[in-house]
Amino acid sequence: MKFVLASALLLLMVSCETVVKNTKLSGPVFGTSYSVLYDSEVNYQPQFDSLFAVLNKSMSTYIPTSDISKINRNEDSLVDGHFENVFNTSKTIYKATQGAFDPTIGALVNAWDFGPGGKIMNLDSLKIDSLMLSVGFDKVTLKNHIINKPKEAFIDFNAIAKGYGVDVIGRFLESKKIKNYLVEIGGEIRIRGINAEKQAPWKVGVEQPHFDGTQSILKGITVKDEAMATSGTYRKFKVDENGNKYAHIINTQTGYPSKTNLLSISVIASDCMTADAYATAFKAMGLDKIKTFLESHPELKVFLIFENDQHEFETLSLNGFPEA
Repeated sequence: MKFVLASALLLLMVSCETVVKNTKLSGPVFGTSYSVLYDSEVNYQPQFDSLFAVLNKSMSTYIPTSDISKINRNEDSLVDGHFENVFNTSKTIYKATQGAFDPTIGALVNAWDFGPGGKIMNLDSLKIDSLMLSVGFDKVTLKNHIINKPKEAFIDFNAIAKGYGVDVIGRFLESKKIKNYLVEIGGEIRIRGINAEKQAPWKVGVEQPHFDGTQSILKGITVKDEAMATSGTYRKFKVDENGNKYAHIINTQTGYPSKTNLLSISVIASDCMTADAYATAFKAMGLDKIKTFLESHPELKVFLIFENDQHEFETLSLNGFPEA
């Protein structure tokens, strides 16, 4: 009897010791919200807040005193390591996509009233052509922590910086020897390890497009040691007096909002910065060019939701994007 009781107590003690609780931290950031789950009892909220503040000071076009805002006003400003990381990755993806991803399209983003400021009233082809003269990330250089650019060029990292912020938080957790975590900012996600509390792989949802602002999940997928970002037009768009919808993704070749049947693009990559940038680039490239591009980029897994000729939703998984 004593042996049985002792065994039961031992089993109870072992069970208690192996119970893992995730810490969940969340809040507002970058004009959206963040959520972080990780298998540690340590509260890293102050560190997260400090990292977010550093990133905002470096690259937020919505903060007049940020480094990028000063650069866009052609004021002298040394850039930090975060800025340089995003700049260099942007250069790589700009070249790989032949300019489909271009952070200097910011002036047109503003002109079409999708950015932090600079909306142009009565925007016409002449004004667009004039703004396009300053577009081209190949015209911008970085040397000795100093950015050189055309005077009228407006740099906007909003299509990549959110993903980079996800990576920064993830790498901070890794620096604290945390192997199991999920970091999410505004729908962009980085995952490592498993959900230790459930002792199961992390599962995330791919949204069904809804133009009325409602939310629902099209399918859930399992992701491990990767990152995912999504770009779509079903939330952020404008409608003119004639009922025409304008997507917030500006075509870097024309200066006009993208006209495409693609509604949502989800990209899985090794890091969220890369996934974020390619999700934006693919929105401007279109279905056929995406297919061709991915033939030589097997490291990118892509899920597309688009509207066919009958105005019905269709989906397409490329390069082994996970099934439900």
